[in-house]
Order: sequence, then C-alpha cells, then structure tokens
Amino acid sequence: MKATTNLPIHDVIICGAGPVGLFLACELALAKCSVLILEKAEKPHLPLKRLPFGIRGLSAPTIEALHRRGLLEELEIHKKLKNPHMSGTPQQGPQRQAGHFAGIPFLEGNVDTSQWKYRLPGSPEASLISEIDELETILTRRAKALNVEIRRGLPVTDVHQNEEGVTVWSGKQSFEGKWLVGCDGSRSIVRKMGGFEFAGTEPEFTGYTTLLDITDPEKLPPGRNVTSAGMYMQSQPGYVLIQDFDGGAFHDTGKPVTRDHIQEVLRRISNTDVTINALHVATTWTDRARQATGYRNGRILLAGDAAHIHSPLGGQGLNLGLGDAINLGWKLAATIQNLASDGLLNSYQTERHPIAAQVLDWSRAQVAIMRPTPHAKALHAIFRDLLNTRDGATYIAGRVWGIHTHYDLGGGHPVTGRSVPNFEFDNGTKIGELMHDGQMILLDFTGNTSLKALKNDFNGRIKYISGDVKDRPELSAVLIRPDGIVAWASDSTFDCDEHLTRILRSYWNVPAQ
Repeated sequence: MKATTNLPIHDVIICGAGPVGLFLACELALAKCSVLILEKAEKPHLPLKRLPFGIRGLSAPTIEALHRRGLLEELEIHKKLKNPHMSGTPQQGPQRQAGHFAGIPFLEGNVDTSQWKYRLPGSPEASLISEIDELETILTRRAKALNVEIRRGLPVTDVHQNEEGVTVWSGKQSFEGKWLVGCDGSRSIVRKMGGFEFAGTEPEFTGYTTLLDITDPEKLPPGRNVTSAGMYMQSQPGYVLIQDFDGGAFHDTGKPVTRDHIQEVLRRISNTDVTINALHVATTWTDRARQATGYRNGRILLAGDAAHIHSPLGGQGLNLGLGDAINLGWKLAATIQNLASDGLLNSYQTERHPIAAQVLDWSRAQVAIMRPTPHAKALHAIFRDLLNTRDGATYIAGRVWGIHTHYDLGGGHPVTGRSVPNFEFDNGTKIGELMHDGQMILLDFTGNTSLKALKNDFNGRIKYISGDVKDRPELSAVLIRPDGIVAWASDSTFDCDEHLTRILRSYWNVPAQ
C-alpha cells in the first residue's frame, strides 16, 4: 500500500478524540510522551453530545481522577442540574432520588455513607452530572496545553504493527507510532484490524433516544413507565426514551429512524394513540454486551467502548472507559520510557478486565428485571423493596457510584487496591491537590526515617511526603500510584523492610541492590 508518511514518529497514536482518548492523551503527555490523536469526525461539537442527549453521570472514581489532575473545578453543568432523574422540581434532602437500578430509584436518605470507612469527610462528591461535550471541551483544552496533537477528519482505515511500532492509515495518509491505543468506540476499527476477539451476549431490546414534538403530550405520563410491551420515559417535554424488546432487530437493520416508525413503536409500548407531529433527533442503541478477551495485542491496546460495550443502563460506560484511561496512561508511559518493570503494562488488562466484566453483568442484571414478563415483574418488585431499605440502597449506591471499585493487589491492609482517601493535612491541603503532576507518592504520617531514605533508591520515581493528617483510620503510611490507587499501606510504625521494596520493584525496573 502506497502512502504519504507523516513524520515524526510519536510515542503513542490514539484513535478517537472522545473523553477516553482525550483523557488518556493527557495522562501520557503529563508523563512527557509525544501523543497524536486521530479522530474521524471533523467537528467536535455535535448535538448528541450536548444536553439532554449527551448527559452523563460521573461516578466517584471519575470525579476523584478529575480532582487529582486539577480538572474538577472546570465542570459547570452539575452546578445547574441537581437531579436529572426526576421530572419537575427535584426534591432535596433525604427524599432526593440519588440514582437507580433498572429504573428503580434509591433515595439519598437511605444511603448509609458511614459504611464506606475510607471515604473521608471532605472527599469530592460521589456522583455528579456532566455531558460529553463539556468533558471533551475541558480535556481538549488540557491536551493542547500539554502539546498533544489532535487531527480531525481522519478515519482509520488500516493498521499494521511490527516489533518496533505501529503504522496507522487514514486513506492514503499514514502515521507512525511506537504504540497504538484504540479509543474509537463500539465499532472500533482498531479492534477489528488489530485482531482482537470480542466475546459476549446478544441484545434483548432496541433502545431509542428521541427529541419529539407531541400533539397530545398529556397521553404520556412523565417519568419512567414500564408496560407489558417494554418501557418509555419522558424526563422532560419531548425528550423520550423507549425500550422495545425486539431482540435488537431494528437497531441491527441500520435503517434511519423515521417519525412514522417512532410513532408506531411508542404507541405500541405506551398502549396509547399518542401522535408525533415532528421528529427532531433520534438515535438507537441496544443492550448487546461484549468485551475484548484481551486488551493488548503486541503494540496495540484498547480502552473504553473499543474494549467493552453494554447498554447505557445506569450510565457506567463513560466512567468505565475513563477508568481504563487513567489506569493505562502511567503504565504505558513508564514502558515507553524504559522505567517500567516487566509485566507492568500487562497489569492493565489484569486489573481492568474484571472491572469491565462486573459492569457488563451489572447491565445484564438490570435488563433481566426489565423484561415485559411475569418473571421479571416479580423480580422487579423484590428489588424495589430492597432498594427501599438502608442496606439495599447503600449497596446499590456503592456499585452505581463506583465506591466499591477495587483491584486485587494483595497486601494485608483493606485499603490496598482502593482509591486513596482524600487525606487533609493540618494546613488544609488535601492529598488530591498534590497529585496534579501524576507521580507516585509515598505518604508517611509518622516521619519514618527508613521510608524517607527509600525514595533515594528509586531515582525520583516516587515523591515522598511526610506530615500528619486530620483523619487517617488505622494508617501510618501509604504508597499511592499515579492513578490514585493505594499500592501498599501499613497501620503501624516499622522499619522499612523488603516487602515495600518488592512492591516498588513490581512497578519500576530499578536493579536489585
């Protein structure tokens, strides 16, 4: 294939300038890697990325990640939208709807946050509202400030790799990189060209997201309505979501959504003779749930919807992809710079694949109790009772908000593998504010001299911070990864031993002394 080669050779080429690709680019550029993003869309600001279509709920891991990179303060939409789940004026206080499972709401007053021992006072909120366009705008601005090159209107058409790098084609243009990451969505060309297996389950419904003009809107009650044929929801006038349990048949036809088709589906699902006089915007989706069996093939990796797809029920897809980005970014950067230990990059899949598998099952479970069948209706009633209990609401909230996200890193302390608590020092500074540079941190609460000496053995790859904090439950020291995950923790004063050194060497390629 003849091509016009565009130099220079970048450390990483990312296909896709959505939130996942942009966040990954920021993480890599923060670690001084050269990054090129190729995006097929010529224009970044599309109607489906804005309210109400582009609305997304951000979970605790995403909110904390944005906080740790100094980006959280730039979000504005959540300050205006207090509760998109409810129609009319949202209730405040204990009766405020804080989320849902399969459309069954749970209330803020039923969530017992005291069960989350390591979520300290002063932590960022566990759940916020944003939109795709807002996130992309913020992340694009940060990426450009970090010298990430973003080229639009360049759909990927072919990919080839060898032991030294990857060549990416867009038509007759080619681009060279040492690594390639596919963040190009559910129909990922990188995944297909890169030889990844995409395994999973087939859909049970076609979902419709529409903006309509309705002649007789009083025929459609507001909120979520489950019927014998499916589900429809009108969260605000003319903004209607529909679930038609057709096995995903219409979505798979690829046909355009017409006014007549939507009217027929909506009448059948709602069991009314509602009339649609205009269809402004419509898109379809399904609950197809698939996951790449491997996230890496040689020098090609996958993240976000390129690695896993599921229904948007519960709004966890965006958060799952952003979690991929912050987990992969520092590991790939360390590998490029020859700082990583053997196997560090492979831990991206080891850690993230199980998290995605859990989310896919979470989605499947919601679909199972939303089917228009007597069995599903019975299950739905039981879950509604459970979500009205304190323990039930707390469990569901912990899953929906990502509080329970945890990597199995071993170690004897229960905080290991979890998001680091947002410790507040005596001067008011919080640990999240000290993580803007993306470095690994050894946080010492007791001034242990052996810990302070240890940082010198790792040639500036860890940042040592000493000082007491206001709340530190049963902890004397923690090792914090660049992605904010606790890699090691101790609850007693001790002389630095081989255990912590082994953990550090599991990340960095420092020769044994």
